[in-house]
Amino acid sequence: MSTKFVLAAAFAAIATVAFAADPLAPQGVGERPPVPKPEPVTETLYGTTVTDPYRQFEKMGPETVDWMKAEGVYTRELFDAIKPRAALEKRIADFSGSFGFVQMYQRYGVRAFYEYRAPGSDNFDLMVSDQKRTRKLIDIAQIRARNGNKPFAINYFTPSPDGSKVAAGISEGGSEEASVSIYDAATGKVIAGPIDRAEFGAQSWSADSQTLYFNRLKPLAKDEPETEKYRDANVEAWDFKHDPVRVLGNGSPNKTAFGHDEAPVIVIIPGAHRVAALGINGVQNEWRIDLASASKPIDAKTQWQSFVTRDDGVTSADMRGGEIFLLSHKDAPTFQVLSVKAGAPLSSAKVLVAVSPDRLVESIHAAKDALYVLTREGLYSHLLRIPAGTAKIEDIALPYKGTVSDVFTDPRVAGATFALESWNVAPTQYAYDPKGGKFTDLNLGIHPDFDPNDFTVSDLKAKAPDGTLIPLSLLQPKEAKNPGITLMQAYGSYGISLWPAFSPRAMSAVREGLNYATCHVRGGGELGEQWRLAGKDANKPNTWRDLIACAEDLIARGITTKDKLFIFGGSAGGITMGMSLTERPDLFAGVIDAVPATNTLRDEFTPNGPPNIPEFGTVTTEQGFKNLYAMDSYQHVKDGVTYPPVLITTGINDPRVAPWEPAKFAARLQASGTPNPVLLRVDLEAGHGIGSTKTQNDELYADVISFIFWRAGLPDWQPKK
Repeated sequence: MSTKFVLAAAFAAIATVAFAADPLAPQGVGERPPVPKPEPVTETLYGTTVTDPYRQFEKMGPETVDWMKAEGVYTRELFDAIKPRAALEKRIADFSGSFGFVQMYQRYGVRAFYEYRAPGSDNFDLMVSDQKRTRKLIDIAQIRARNGNKPFAINYFTPSPDGSKVAAGISEGGSEEASVSIYDAATGKVIAGPIDRAEFGAQSWSADSQTLYFNRLKPLAKDEPETEKYRDANVEAWDFKHDPVRVLGNGSPNKTAFGHDEAPVIVIIPGAHRVAALGINGVQNEWRIDLASASKPIDAKTQWQSFVTRDDGVTSADMRGGEIFLLSHKDAPTFQVLSVKAGAPLSSAKVLVAVSPDRLVESIHAAKDALYVLTREGLYSHLLRIPAGTAKIEDIALPYKGTVSDVFTDPRVAGATFALESWNVAPTQYAYDPKGGKFTDLNLGIHPDFDPNDFTVSDLKAKAPDGTLIPLSLLQPKEAKNPGITLMQAYGSYGISLWPAFSPRAMSAVREGLNYATCHVRGGGELGEQWRLAGKDANKPNTWRDLIACAEDLIARGITTKDKLFIFGGSAGGITMGMSLTERPDLFAGVIDAVPATNTLRDEFTPNGPPNIPEFGTVTTEQGFKNLYAMDSYQHVKDGVTYPPVLITTGINDPRVAPWEPAKFAARLQASGTPNPVLLRVDLEAGHGIGSTKTQNDELYADVISFIFWRAGLPDWQPKK
């Protein structure tokens, strides 16, 4: 008997395992698609036999796509059969639509630029404001109207140094495949473009605002595998009169060499004595930096001199005139700030802000008057100011306790602007004036009649199995009665942190009576570089075990119970969700796994796989294979186990996690024979969530909350037809 036949028979035999019936099973809700037949592929890697029952999904052939669409239809029908769901979606839409949100505020010359989603609008538009008026520069609703109302989004924008132009990238359907165009800031007319394969907002303008330097992906040849998509990118120079010309990268005449997965980026800071060429190695945080004189135009003949290597631990930089500022974690696990004179070697750097174990240095921003340094003490922001020409550090008291984001400075102008928010406080844009030492509310955006005091925030700690204390944030209704239904989120990769930030949809969940917790697991960056490394590579199991510890802590405190606790995460947070699910299936009432990375052994064979190797490793090495196998939740699903209910989401245009990956996980869980529902929610007009419209996000959260109330056993929320 063939191995393939034996495995297929084993999967078919799952149905004979005896399980208790699901008491909350949907009633009269259509017929769900049958579990696809496995077509197992077995490999031996470094002495370990690995069987992949649904490898055929990776081709995204007609049978796979049809099954995914059928799963999406069934899941949609199920949620629509929950009677209160429609009213819930309207409440979410009304609440999220009552805000006017501003993001990415920048000011150049006499003009301010920012993205704005007006109350009731479905999209963020690009706004420009000057002394005369405020107007829409890019109206996404108009673009959608010209294209059958398909979702479109502004992926990025970069104003020119004189404020006369804006480069902006726009993509369709959540694909993130942006094309860049140049807009006249005074009239809104398109000067040039669109130029395709400009997926990333890695752009800089020449000092005279006449040339744009942007990262551009290569065109894939017909015979090239999709894993080549993000490799060997180049920087192109565009004068808006001729086609862009390659000036940096392996495909350009410039002799500066880059690795195949190393994206070249040119950075030009107004007034700086040097221009920088960055080498960004996929998702690796550490940069390589080469420098050249700013007195000459950048072209394919530019001579770049090595300044910083990745071993120097530099993750950010800024410049002001002849000064270069660096953020580094080398010998400084919570980061330090360095200062170097332009033209001097890194070895001559002076420490401006020294490392401190109780303070995380997060970012640096050079203005004319000072270097503004954003730090954290615990989870909350602090703002430091170092006046130009001094080493004096001033601690600037913020308007309230929260998270600072969207910091903007111009080295030609004094002061800084930023957004400030918290778990229960919507973001407000402020300008800091160093002359009076005062903050001014820029009065951008709209906040509805919403009282933050109706909610309580608790900063807790949970003890992990190795004794490490894990920060745990809890947002609750003021009159919460414990134990209550609780949704806990976590992420845990790339050093990305889940800072105290306002989410109208998370707040919608709390307004519906849920507790909303955030477990700040290792692998994130909340407590610095050591915190990140403690959840990476062979240490990756700490990430999901930290989440398990947070779950047990919430239960021990009486905040919730096993039958009321739900966990939520997405993308690389899908590793955290999937492994928590497979390691402790008894601990959760349900799992929401959004656009999740669940089959890490196969990730590097996707278009976005090679750039992610620095974070997760590669199967081409034995240790890399062991690490990836340990975090592969698809491979850890076992037959005959009662898994909690699972809601898995994907967007069919997802460029970051290939949609077959969550589909494989859904199929494998269904085939395990678990009696609890495993739902696959498929959005045919979305990608990874970046670029999704307000309506798409409102619908998603209405489904998530409905799923929670259904599986928590609330009588009115049972799906019935």
